[in-house]
Amino acid sequence: MNTAVALESDELPALPSPLWKRRWFQNTAIVLLGVLGVYALIYHDVVARAHESYNQAERYMQWAKDPVAKQKHFDDVYAAGRADIDHQLADKTIADKEYRRRLDALEFDRDFAMGESSLKYAYQWYKDTYELFSPPNSRWVREARVKAPQALEQWKQELRAQNIPFEDTMFE
Repeated sequence: MNTAVALESDELPALPSPLWKRRWFQNTAIVLLGVLGVYALIYHDVVARAHESYNQAERYMQWAKDPVAKQKHFDDVYAAGRADIDHQLADKTIADKEYRRRLDALEFDRDFAMGESSLKYAYQWYKDTYELFSPPNSRWVREARVKAPQALEQWKQELRAQNIPFEDTMFE
């Protein structure tokens, strides 16, 4: 009898709506896409940081091979800093005592950086790359894992040449 009534009013039975039109499916898809987006951003950030860290290690390795480039870099940093504080002194935004203090700090920073071992910093940057920025096991992490032991060995050779005593446990 119910089918007769339905046929008389020319109504068709309602078909279920497609899955993608259902509210629970849309909400689930939005949440899933949001989570995937966050993970993609995190992955990109970690890989970018690994790349930057690896590039810092490479810079120090280059300086170990070419100390003149290292000297030029830190002289340029000093010159830029001095120009800035000279400008501040000329504009009378700092006093003579503050100018002298800042100039001494710039000179100290330059001299300290020049006195430090480039190989030590290269090793530490390589080590930080593979310790802090993995997973994921990006290209930069893999290359840092290969180059860190080489940098460490070169650093040890440098220490031996300078007759600086050390133990292997100091590098861990």
